[in-house]
Amino acid sequence: MLQSQNREVRKNAYNQLYGVYKSFRNTIAQTLINSVKKDCLLARLRKHNSALEASVFADNVDLSVYNNLINSVRKNISLLHRYVEFRRQVMKLPELQMYDLYVPLVSELNKAYTYQEAAKLMLDGLAPLGEKYLQDLKGGLDNGWVDVYENKGKTSGAYSTGTYGYHPYILLNFNHTINDVFTLAHEAGHAMHTFYSHNNQPYRNASYTIFVAEVASTLNENLLIKHLLAKSTDNKEKLYLLNYNLEQFRTTVFRQTMFAEFEKIIHQKIEEGISLTPDSLCEIYYELNKFYYQGVQLDDEISMEWSRIPHFYNAFYVYKYATGFSAAVALSNGILKEGQEKLEKYLAFLSSGGKDYPIELLKYAGVDMGTPQPVDDCLKSFGESLDLATKLL
Repeated sequence: MLQSQNREVRKNAYNQLYGVYKSFRNTIAQTLINSVKKDCLLARLRKHNSALEASVFADNVDLSVYNNLINSVRKNISLLHRYVEFRRQVMKLPELQMYDLYVPLVSELNKAYTYQEAAKLMLDGLAPLGEKYLQDLKGGLDNGWVDVYENKGKTSGAYSTGTYGYHPYILLNFNHTINDVFTLAHEAGHAMHTFYSHNNQPYRNASYTIFVAEVASTLNENLLIKHLLAKSTDNKEKLYLLNYNLEQFRTTVFRQTMFAEFEKIIHQKIEEGISLTPDSLCEIYYELNKFYYQGVQLDDEISMEWSRIPHFYNAFYVYKYATGFSAAVALSNGILKEGQEKLEKYLAFLSSGGKDYPIELLKYAGVDMGTPQPVDDCLKSFGESLDLATKLL
């Protein structure tokens, strides 16, 4: 309903949703506060300086990676403000409300794809990854890796998983849309990462960490969207693809970084001996939205959004979406610009599993997440996509 073209439907759905969360405000706040206190207690017992430091310890990630992400996004926040204004212009609204952020700017393309057409389109888009990658992936598609269609009792969404010693599986609920083509490419990225890691590493090193888990999947989507944009001659289709890409940036980089900043602030409050309350959680979250979504008319409802984000109970997890997305953009751009040398490094990364810490594995692939550069470059790509979309208006 939040994606409805009818603004009244969006508004009512939004208000009804947050009305329910508001009715459980005190209970949910206490639940989150207890979770934060637990994080801080465990960090202190294990002699870490902070809960954030404790959370990045296992991956051997320096605190600067987390802080660089927030700093880079804050430094480039005018790009998000530009996108908000672009959205307002396309929607022809006098002002933008928070419930206007979910509706697609361009209606779903009136184009249906068979699964076979989607698979071919994906393979065409992934051609820069080389013949071996394409042969291995096509072999998987042809030999039972994918459960394609919706079925009674089947879980929703899409998923990829694998067991060591056997090939990966991809679960889809394919519904013939362009979004399903992107979903196939995304899950194929996960599957190939698992396939190469399991085939090239001993059992103890075969699994990769969450920090790098979204790199291969997002890279595939990046390559596919560039391929589709290059071959499209229809401005409406191009605008749809660009909007899809811009929303990926907004929700994965900007939004997850805002979440990461919220987590950092509320943990620091507890560590400094400052009590958290339902009011203070709402105030912190509202002020962050005020900074990130300048140009949107904020309301009281958005101050409750923290209450419906389950990731906050797995503290300092969401920043990995933003760093993984940034790494994927850097790697895909490198492969397209520099060719074989970058490709070989990337394929070696896919085969590395967890044989080293994630930051080191990405360094071998050619991306140093210990510096602000990958995030800065990612945001620059967002700006370029926004420029292209603006020209199509």
